[in-house]
Amino acid sequence: MPSRDAVIGRALEWFDSGAFAATLARRIAFRTESQDASARGALRAYLCEELRPALCALGFSVRLLENPQPDAPPFLLAERIEHREALTVLMYGHGDVVRGYEDQWQAGLSPWTLVERGARWYGRGTADNKGQHTINLAAIEHVLAARGTLGINLRLLFEMGEELGSPGLRELCVAERTALAGDVFIASDGPRLSAAQPTLFLGSRGAFNFDLRIKLREGGHHSGNWGGLLANPGTILAHAIAALVDARGVIRVPGLRPPPLADSVRRALAGLAFEAPEGPAIDRDWGEEGLTPAERVFGWNALEVLAFRCGNPDAPVNAIPGYAAAHLQLRFVVGCDPASFEAAIRAHLDRSGFAQVEVQATRAGCSAATRLDPEHPWVVRVADSLRRTTGAWPSILPNLGGSLPNDCFADVLGMPTVWIPHSYPGSSQHAANEHLLKSVAREGMAIMVGLLWDLGTARVVD
Repeated sequence: MPSRDAVIGRALEWFDSGAFAATLARRIAFRTESQDASARGALRAYLCEELRPALCALGFSVRLLENPQPDAPPFLLAERIEHREALTVLMYGHGDVVRGYEDQWQAGLSPWTLVERGARWYGRGTADNKGQHTINLAAIEHVLAARGTLGINLRLLFEMGEELGSPGLRELCVAERTALAGDVFIASDGPRLSAAQPTLFLGSRGAFNFDLRIKLREGGHHSGNWGGLLANPGTILAHAIAALVDARGVIRVPGLRPPPLADSVRRALAGLAFEAPEGPAIDRDWGEEGLTPAERVFGWNALEVLAFRCGNPDAPVNAIPGYAAAHLQLRFVVGCDPASFEAAIRAHLDRSGFAQVEVQATRAGCSAATRLDPEHPWVVRVADSLRRTTGAWPSILPNLGGSLPNDCFADVLGMPTVWIPHSYPGSSQHAANEHLLKSVAREGMAIMVGLLWDLGTARVVD
């Protein structure tokens, strides 16, 4: 039997040969825009025509599962059970993407054609999530080719509605709890801390979106005739927002603030430099005082104003508007009760003199916050495997700063969850010119082959 290093070496030779890019190019060509109702056929085709044959060739039994929610896209569940006493791992990916926005891409690039330029592969889904699950599937293939067995039981779940908020995923996990059962959940999505830092994250912040509205009268009224006589809803709403979050971004509503950082979270984030050379410069005097930048984004809550509308911003007129509205979002960590947020905002505005401002959670609703303890045995085991492959310990984030449907796996299925991202902050995910950085993808390939190899000789972790 070949050694661990030899198997990783063969996988990297395959990667360098162009075979990985060819596979990814075929998958990028599926226009799986889940936000476009006309793409329903492409969503199903990606599962049935692309993933199902690939998984069957690897000895998986495969089931297409209809979504419990009407008119929502289907799921694909695959499993390879080698021994009922073996370690069982659940992996996950999503094949849907956000809209292509073809006219916004650089000349010579298309969201539906993989284009190689220098150190990057461009195309919609290269980073989110087709490139990432293609790496993981290729790692499975290479371990099987080398050993003839994985040494573990492996279940794979693919959805096609993650960019819609994963409709039906929670219900599916409840209904298929036995079929999705496992000892640990391992998946790849989101970015590393930076391109040069292999990273683990162990959950995600939750997201609570809500609207603030104030309507004082119908229509606008001339500011020369009525200025100083009519209350301005834009002014009132601006002060109402300031009652929720101050001029430095510090949350002023007690019910929206998280509990103190756990010691294990502080230890995991200690000395972690949050630097994103590919993104904007960090405003170091913004946010909660006494916290490092890493603690603010991975260990604390953030209340953000995402939109504010008053009058006609594109063509202002000399009129006092009768209506103003804003859309806000709270990113929150474990330890907060999202069911209490709307009432907490309402009560705080009332106490602050803004009873006329309406508060309403938006249709997008709320995604839950999750976090595995950074010192959990599974975190240690996976981190040690990455260390063996890369020669250094990965950065360990208690949770992603953004949101993922991790609560379905952590809360509904009750699994420890470990995410191994194969992207980086500058990937233009969700924007024009989305790309996969070849160096990160190549290292991700080595990491996943090494991890699967190590898990094949592992025992269940308590």
